[in-house]
Amino acid sequence: MTLIKSISGIRGTIGGQVGENLTPIDAVKFASAYGIWLKQQRNKENFRVVVGRDARISGEMIQNLVMNTLVGLGIHVIDLGLSTTPTVEVAVPMEHADGGIILTASHNPKQWNALKLLNAKGEFLNGEEGAKILAIAETDTMQFADVDNLGKITKNQAYIDLHIDEVLKMPLVNKKAIEDANFKVVVDGVNSTGGIAIPLLLERLGVQTVKLYCEPNGEFPHNPEPLKEHLGDLSKAVTKAHADLGIVVDPDVDRLAFMDEKGDMFGEEYTLVACADYVLSKTPGNTVSNMSSTRALRDITLKNGGNYEASAVGEVNVVELMKKNKAIIGGEGNGGIIYPELHYGRDALVGVALFLSLLAEKQIKTSELRATYPNYFMSKKKIELTPTLDVDAILKAMEERYQNEKLTTIDGVKIDFSNSWVHLRKSNTEPIIRIYTEAPSQNEADKLADKVISEIKAIANI
Repeated sequence: MTLIKSISGIRGTIGGQVGENLTPIDAVKFASAYGIWLKQQRNKENFRVVVGRDARISGEMIQNLVMNTLVGLGIHVIDLGLSTTPTVEVAVPMEHADGGIILTASHNPKQWNALKLLNAKGEFLNGEEGAKILAIAETDTMQFADVDNLGKITKNQAYIDLHIDEVLKMPLVNKKAIEDANFKVVVDGVNSTGGIAIPLLLERLGVQTVKLYCEPNGEFPHNPEPLKEHLGDLSKAVTKAHADLGIVVDPDVDRLAFMDEKGDMFGEEYTLVACADYVLSKTPGNTVSNMSSTRALRDITLKNGGNYEASAVGEVNVVELMKKNKAIIGGEGNGGIIYPELHYGRDALVGVALFLSLLAEKQIKTSELRATYPNYFMSKKKIELTPTLDVDAILKAMEERYQNEKLTTIDGVKIDFSNSWVHLRKSNTEPIIRIYTEAPSQNEADKLADKVISEIKAIANI
């Protein structure tokens, strides 16, 4: 069992030993540290924090612990209840709140949960801010409010609708074209809050929706990471319904993947590529994705006259580089769309609206759209970490082994070859080393990944 503290939040498995898992005591400790840090940022009387959660079984328990801890600090809480990560991000500035917390472990299985922490802009905290909160959590000097100055909890369950309103207001969302296309779409909501938000959005866009696993009960019907090997039921449902496409999201609705009308994956790496293609065709500019994302975004950006840059993995790193490079769209190859027109956060609702606008305007099938993009193939593998595995030594050894190739070391080690690449890094969200490769064919990508894994195992004697 595991407790991970990183730029992606405080994440762990439920139950077990304090300090080694995400127990109630750990939830209270880190919520307290966040609240105290928040109060250190401004000298004011009243503080407000927006709190929402995905549909995980442990979500209500963790949310109540977190909210009442903030109340104990004298902080007022806006309780969104079942929500999505991007909805909480949108709600923070709309509520003029001082911060936000989302209770979700994103794509991790049901035994996991996490506290994802936001600033007053509704954006994830950076590494320096996160380090301060971790330092506060380890002190015994936390000061709580007296009985006359406790915070209050106010429920507001309107924000998914308000979020959809904001998405539909975006100038590039072609609602009329989508309505005229008369799309039929199957939605896999993995029995979490995507099963609420995505069908509501599609209804507002005039799309006929077939729901699959859209009951927000936290009982994930398959591995919640939206990858091809987990989506056999969606594939069958798309072809059975004669749908135009399938849509799948992760439990907190910041990752998005599509399936074409034949029941084949559009490719989660190509979610951002397609949305960027649409945005750049209307408003030329720059793009950013992380180092583990496909080269296809670079190709599309250059084709449209823009500049592409790659950041370290992690949403906060992507956002930082997007702001620096004035990128008009960006995100992560795992299906995360960041469109600053609405907010600086990965947002599957934004991605759905942009993708359907593109598909409707082109008046072609989903499979035909995919065929218009450069063909790269990716292999995503991992090595489980053990207490004796020295990740830094492994990465250093790989860096020395490939010193004659083009290397990038801002986040693990990325090795660029003429027609392929490999990226090795320690995960922010799981106790693993991630090995991502990309090449002109799936066979080449898999072979490169297997070769690198063999080299790592030789270095580590495993």
